[in-house]
Amino acid sequence: MSNATKMSARQRIEALVDENSFVEIGALVTKRNTDFNMQEKSVPGDGVITGYGLIDGSIVYVYSQDAAAMGGSVGEMHAQKICKMYDMAVKAGAPVIGLIDCAGMRLQEATDALAGFGSIYAKQAQASGLISQISAILGTCGGGVAISSVLSDFTFMEKDAKLFVNSPNVIAGNYIEKCDTSSSDFQSKANTVDFVVEGEAKLLKELRDFVCMLPANCEDMAICECNDDLNRLVPEFASDISDPVKALSDIADSNKFVEVKAGYAPEMVTGFIKLNGITIGAIANRQTALTTAGCEKAEEFVCYLESFGIPVLTLTNVTGYAATIEEEKTVAAAAAKLTAAFACAEVPKVNLITGKAFGSAYVTMNSKHIGADLVFALDTAEIGMMDAKAAAKIMYADEINASSDKCEAIDEKTAEYAKLQSSPEAAAKRGYVDTIISAESARKQLLYAFEMLY
Repeated sequence: MSNATKMSARQRIEALVDENSFVEIGALVTKRNTDFNMQEKSVPGDGVITGYGLIDGSIVYVYSQDAAAMGGSVGEMHAQKICKMYDMAVKAGAPVIGLIDCAGMRLQEATDALAGFGSIYAKQAQASGLISQISAILGTCGGGVAISSVLSDFTFMEKDAKLFVNSPNVIAGNYIEKCDTSSSDFQSKANTVDFVVEGEAKLLKELRDFVCMLPANCEDMAICECNDDLNRLVPEFASDISDPVKALSDIADSNKFVEVKAGYAPEMVTGFIKLNGITIGAIANRQTALTTAGCEKAEEFVCYLESFGIPVLTLTNVTGYAATIEEEKTVAAAAAKLTAAFACAEVPKVNLITGKAFGSAYVTMNSKHIGADLVFALDTAEIGMMDAKAAAKIMYADEINASSDKCEAIDEKTAEYAKLQSSPEAAAKRGYVDTIISAESARKQLLYAFEMLY
């Protein structure tokens, strides 16, 4: 980022919270260390501004690291201020937002700084699942600070910011011009960052909007007023099924879908929508084969939703698992964890089968068999062990081979198998699908389902 576009630590807070709502805590706290003539150096606030304010009228706790004060480096008192703020946030049941711009550990304080890092990590781990935690990387986020940022529930990153555990140039066989492992592009594809936004002002605005989407704590309900038509039909839904981002936007209040981790495992889409003002966590597979990374992405998201009592919606269109040697090493374990996450989640769970739903991959994707409260299927859906034509070729192999017109025989047996075993009607008769719906009615059907379950 150029210096011309870089905000100060205080300006970032002012841009984030409601006007004139920020109250600073510990403004006069500064370093105690006197080694290396540190008593002669001024470090206002020990390099971090901490306090609380309002976002859309709701309280949030914020810390903003000050790169102008020793690079925003973390020392003993710097860490103590953040930990104190965490204690207050947990007691108040309010989110914590960290605005990160930090050179890393303060070398002049060595073991005291290391102790400080440890105390921050401990507070973040203890607060996990109790209050929402969000980090925003607005400058440098290196070394131990990178660990802290990822301990948050969600991480925003300014497009030109830097995030690294090891600097690109110290990685064997690499240098920054060859592969910038600290870049937002690299980190978003590495499952480290949830959102990449160009420009600090835009990032802080999107962060404000995102906070309003989440519950403040594990006992809060993420509900707001809905200005959209509850009975709105979505005639475009059928044509948008192949792109879950469009499909989820179609059914959401005001057509707003907030995608999480868009850069990582794009074959699995995760994010948030609102239905009649209720925040819903949405999961949908973009391609019909489940992958290891896609399952891990979805499993992590389901665990977050369960921790904060957020209902789950899945759009299912899956035929099996990715078939490569590398995937074969890991996909079973990843799919098992996703299956367990869905099965153990006690939040309202709704599944909409939008296309194909075949084999154990379908079972994994929030099916009735592992505990979905309600399962809908579009009237064009296919549900079964495998593709109807493939099944027919196996089951009726002798009859097909004996036929004078094999193509006609295959088509006939495929239609027969599909009617008996692969149609949504067949699944509904067995209780595996609760309701068969038209694509254009998807929004109102799902909305009413979550209203009832919530």
